[in-house]
Formats: sequence, C-alpha cells, structure tokens
Amino acid sequence: MPSTTTDTSAPEVSATLKTPPAIPARVAGNEWYEGAQETLKANLAKRPIDRPAKNVILFIADGMDPTTVTAARIFDGQQKGMSGEENVLAFETLPHLALSKTYNTNQQVADSAGTASAMLTGVKTKAGMISVSDEAMVGDCQGALDNPVMTAGELAKQAGMAVGVVSTARLTHATPATVYSHSADRDWESDADLPEGAEGCTDIASQLISFPYGDGIDVALGGGRGNFMPKEMADPEYENRTGRRTDGRDLTAEWEAQGGTFVWNKAGLASASGKVLGLFEPSHMQYDADRSVNDEPSLSDMTATAIHLLSADEDGFFLMVEGGRVDHAHHGGNASRALSDTVAFDDAVATALAMVDLEDTLVIVTADHGHTMTFAGYPKRGNPMLGVVVSTEDDGSPSTEPYPAGDGKPYTTLGYANGPGAVLIGHDEDEHFERPEVSDEEAQGLDYQQQALVPGYSETHGGQDVTIFAGGPQAYLFDGTVEQNYIFHVIDFALGLNQRAEAASAE
Repeated sequence: MPSTTTDTSAPEVSATLKTPPAIPARVAGNEWYEGAQETLKANLAKRPIDRPAKNVILFIADGMDPTTVTAARIFDGQQKGMSGEENVLAFETLPHLALSKTYNTNQQVADSAGTASAMLTGVKTKAGMISVSDEAMVGDCQGALDNPVMTAGELAKQAGMAVGVVSTARLTHATPATVYSHSADRDWESDADLPEGAEGCTDIASQLISFPYGDGIDVALGGGRGNFMPKEMADPEYENRTGRRTDGRDLTAEWEAQGGTFVWNKAGLASASGKVLGLFEPSHMQYDADRSVNDEPSLSDMTATAIHLLSADEDGFFLMVEGGRVDHAHHGGNASRALSDTVAFDDAVATALAMVDLEDTLVIVTADHGHTMTFAGYPKRGNPMLGVVVSTEDDGSPSTEPYPAGDGKPYTTLGYANGPGAVLIGHDEDEHFERPEVSDEEAQGLDYQQQALVPGYSETHGGQDVTIFAGGPQAYLFDGTVEQNYIFHVIDFALGLNQRAEAASAE
C-alpha cells in the first residue's frame, strides 16, 4: 500500500549557498535578471572585516538625504552620457548600510550642530550646540563649560593618532567644529560673535588653534578665513575684505608660530607639508559649479592632501570630511548646485577609496540630516534630472511633450515642500496669483530655484532618516535603523579610542 506520509523536506538547492543557481533558459539574456545575479554573487562574496581599524574617515554630506542621493546618482550618470538611473555613485559601492535617526533631543527636525555632535561624541544633544551634552542650554556659557563631551578628534589625539578636518564650509561652521571644539552656541565662530556674559567661553576659531590634546590638530582645510584674522587685516585674496576678529589676534600667524603651515589657495596647498591650516575663502568655499579650478581646491583635492599628510603617522589617523554646501544649495531651493556638490562629495569619497585599504581603514559616508526636496511626476527613463517632467504615452513609449500639471502647465521632476521658490496660489480683490510657466531650458539653468509649496526665505531641513554607507574594519556593525549617535560608538570600537586614550593618560 502506498505511503500517505507527506514529504515536507525542502527542495534540494546549492549545497554551499555561496554561488547563485544557474540562470534559467527562460530568462537567459535578460539584462535585469543577469544583472541581479551579478549583484547576488558580489554580495555572497562579502565577508565582514572583524579586526581593529588603523584609520577612520568619516564623510558627512550636509543635507544629503536619500532623495538627494538618488537624484545625484541620476544627475551624475547623465553628465557621463548615460540615461542616469543605472549609474552607481562611489560611496554606493560600500558594502554595509544602515539608516540613521537624526532628531535632536529638543527638535523633531534637526540642525547640523546637534546631529554632528551626536556623530562625533556619542551622545545626542540640543540643536545649536557644539559637542556639549543635553544638560546645557543653548547660549549658556557656564552650562557648556560644565557639560563638555569628549569628541572623536580629542580621543584620537590622546591615543597618539593624527587628526584632520576638511570642509567646503567654514571650518568654524557647525559640522567641522564638532571635531575639535565645544560651544554653547554654534554661532560663536569668532570672538566678534561672543555675547556679553560669555566670560570664560572662547570662540570656535580660537579652539582650533589652541586644541589642547597631543600636538594639536594636524590638518584643517576649508573656508572661513575671516574668523581667524583681525578686522584690521586685509584678506590675502580679496582687496575689499578684511578679517572679523575684534581681539587683534591673527590666528593664522599663531598656527605658524606653533610650527604649522598656513595656505590660502590651491597652489599653496599643493606644496604644503607637515601640519597644515588651509583657509580658501573668507566665508564658505565656492559651490563646485562656481569654483575657479585654478585658485580654489576641490573637496577631492583637499581630501587627497589630508590623507597623504595624515598617513605619515604610524599610529593611524582620524579624518572627518564634510561636503558642507549641499545643504546651502538646498536652503536656497537650488537643486542644480545641491546635486553638483553631492557629485563633488562623491568624487572625494572615490579619491579616498583609491588611496586607502579597506582592510585597515574604516570609511563611513553619511549625512547629518535631510531636506524637503521631492522627486516625482512619472518622468520617462532618462528624463533630464533637472528638467520638466516628460512622461510616457499610454502604450509605454516615451513622450516628447512636457506632462502638464492640473493647471495645464509644465512642472519639474524635482521640487521642494517649502522655500524661496514657493508659488502663491489664490486670489484677492485685485489680483489672481498663478503658478508661473517653466520651460525645460529654464529649469536646467544653474541658478533656477525649483518651485516650492510653502513660502519661506530659506528652505528648511527635513526630518527623515538618512543613510549610513560603510566599508572596512567593523563596518558590518552598521545594520538596521540606529540612533545617529551610534556612529561614534562604532568608530570608538573600531579604533579602541577610549581604551587607548585612558591608557595614554595613565602613563
């Protein structure tokens, strides 16, 4: 009599589970199926690097949320002659991913000071404060003095490592400042910014020069010359500009008196050695789309110089690199410059990946917070990322005419939920307000401000999670959705910062 027992065993599959099965004949030659199989092969070959790191590079693109990443990927691909969607950015090749929750302790939608402080110190704090714990209040000098939190930069120097900070923003701006300073207010960038009653607190620029650990910061490259020079001193590049300091101190001269080199242009950076302070603009550096390639180094140039100089330390290095102006372009409602600076940031990551070995260097790429840029409208494959929406016909073939919005007018693929490009829709007794026409040529212009829903002199940050991309020793610890301050803890674990700093102080 035949058995009635049901066979519940699993079907036979690959014994090793380390190689994908053969491609079925029914899908042979299908580029999507075969491409996914190649991705599966690559992922099956990945193995965690579970050993201490010698070096860590933390890349932060200010304001680079997932929508910005996707739009920049397509924009970059189209600049290379591709349709764009199939492109892959350099940092997207890193093998490990996580999502980072960006809120501050007092704000649902964060600012850069609180978020960068979380990544550099391991604790979340209020918006507007630099490497100070949540126990202090914004603007409270004594509270900041009583509640500083050690930064990864400080711990690395105590551990005997080299430390560098690079940014296209002012070096005294919120994100780079969290590497080396503590402040009750992110706006206290020079002594001219300190309010009455802030006795005992020092400005952020001064703290870079007087960094008290080890032999000081080794490499600092970015903008913000004005905060390091007295107001009586002429700027070396712009004849009508002077410094901002009211205390008469020339911090660039003080840096040189400590044995360092100060440079202010691309040529100076190319020949610099030893401990280097590079300040390439009185305020923020130029957007990459506006940069003079002869006079101002790119973020990639600065990253390469920093890695070259810091690598001379046999004890390893910690480097923070910020693409600071992605955020500024978003605030201006200007997607063109935001995407260009995101691509320039990716170029810097590519430069770093070509210079370091992921067997001993942990590379982390993330953002501090998001923005309100939207990506919508059913544009056809390969539609210009900055253009108006041209969709597909009913049969799926590409159209040639802009797809109209409900008001019958074209609209762009990228827009903002709020900001200076806002359009007033309504009427009063005298005038009816309509959304302006936008041509594809206008939309793709460098200075175009994307249309926005809610008016505002500046577009705001967004509260969405941002992505963490990572490769190298202990990078596999980035997994799932994590609090933003967790990033510091992986860095600390990978380098043994606290342990090494404590051991050094005990000697």
